[in-house]
Amino acid sequence: MPATERSGTALWVCTAVVFLGLVLTAFVRDVRLVLIVAQVGFALWHGGRRYGWRAVAVFLVAGLVISNVMENLSIETGFPFGHYHYTGAGKIFEVPWFVGPAYLATGYLAWVVATVLLGDVRRDSPAVLTVGTPVVAAFAMTAWDLAMDPIAATVDRAWVWEHGGGFFGVPLVNFLGWTLTVYLFMQVLAVWLRMRGPEPSAEGPTPASDVQAVLLYAATTISYVAKYFTGERGNVVDATGKTWHTGDIYETSALLAIYGMVFIALLALLLTARRGVDRRGRQ
Repeated sequence: MPATERSGTALWVCTAVVFLGLVLTAFVRDVRLVLIVAQVGFALWHGGRRYGWRAVAVFLVAGLVISNVMENLSIETGFPFGHYHYTGAGKIFEVPWFVGPAYLATGYLAWVVATVLLGDVRRDSPAVLTVGTPVVAAFAMTAWDLAMDPIAATVDRAWVWEHGGGFFGVPLVNFLGWTLTVYLFMQVLAVWLRMRGPEPSAEGPTPASDVQAVLLYAATTISYVAKYFTGERGNVVDATGKTWHTGDIYETSALLAIYGMVFIALLALLLTARRGVDRRGRQ
């Protein structure tokens, strides 16, 4: 078996392992940190094959630095996410160490989804792709936070919104801040790819490469759908003293996951399939 074929098979195995991890973490909380590490490994490996290791390094540094700076800035000033603080230990300044890798893990999947929906950024790509693809990726990433934040903050209290918010204790400004933060490090990647990325004449990503990342993006929703069926029902109180019913939170999270992230992934998969049909028709 040629080396490239072996590498492609190994990446499919990695995809399957991460997929199973996403299923497992829906029922076993203790594997979440291990899963984040595995997801980052997938992003680095997949991105290295897709764009080259220099581009992956740019994405890694930009994602870790920008996310940590923006999170710490908001904790101190309220911009861009609002006023909140993290609970627990293991922090880089005021932010837990795993937050940056979590941005990278799901952020990379959102980036690939955006390239399928709008177009990949390559050397000398037009402005509509260089700016538009990071914007689409930022919205695809924020769709994840819509499903995640009320459970993680209001129910699990992994972080606490000090002034509460209308979305089950989470403020609107949080989601605007997410979109801005993700856009910034995605834009850094896009600019680098436009300047030093693959040549336009080079062979683009394979359909298999797209499908691997899109499937994992969709699988990220499994825990939120599972929580609707398994989550303990009761009441929780946010930092302002407002009471929320956990069943309502779980149901809303599942709805947003299905009609947000799953719909986005389905659209990306259908576009990938249609392009495959078009290519075969031209041969």
